[in-house]
Amino acid sequence: MFEVTTVHYVLMGFMIVASLVAIETADLLGSVICVGAVGFALSALNLLLGAPDLALALEVVDVLTFVVLIRVVRTRRDTYHATSRDTLGIAAVIAGLSVLLVITSLSLADLPVFGEPVLRMTKGYLEAGLQSNAAVNYVTSIVFDFRGYDTLGEATVIFASIIGAFAVLRRVGRKHEA
Repeated sequence: MFEVTTVHYVLMGFMIVASLVAIETADLLGSVICVGAVGFALSALNLLLGAPDLALALEVVDVLTFVVLIRVVRTRRDTYHATSRDTLGIAAVIAGLSVLLVITSLSLADLPVFGEPVLRMTKGYLEAGLQSNAAVNYVTSIVFDFRGYDTLGEATVIFASIIGAFAVLRRVGRKHEA
């Protein structure tokens, strides 16, 4: 059984504070740095929760995104103008987030307690585990048969972030300003 410790709460609090600073700061570079700090804290939290594969994939994407955003911020001209806050827009965002929170809470109410086995999924994995021709054991069967789309999605995200970083950071073919 997994126990939530003070370190987990500190990391979650840090992520909330850094997110709020990223939203409220007027300096775009400071905002990008705060977003990078949130990604790093989320990666550390996933590592502490026992998901090193997710932490590694998240950190690769976070570092590439951070490099791309720093490059964009450094090359853009600052055309920031002070604008007034739109109360109706803020109220609409708060209402939308509230509805999303209620829907998420209702959707997650049926899940078992964290750390308890999910028998309905485990039973299906064990019954259909070795029926695949490519699988030689249960772990390989689960990765190939049940988690194939998940692995494909992770590979797609990493590939897209590498291509995006290459497109922003390349020098060949870029027009030079006079």
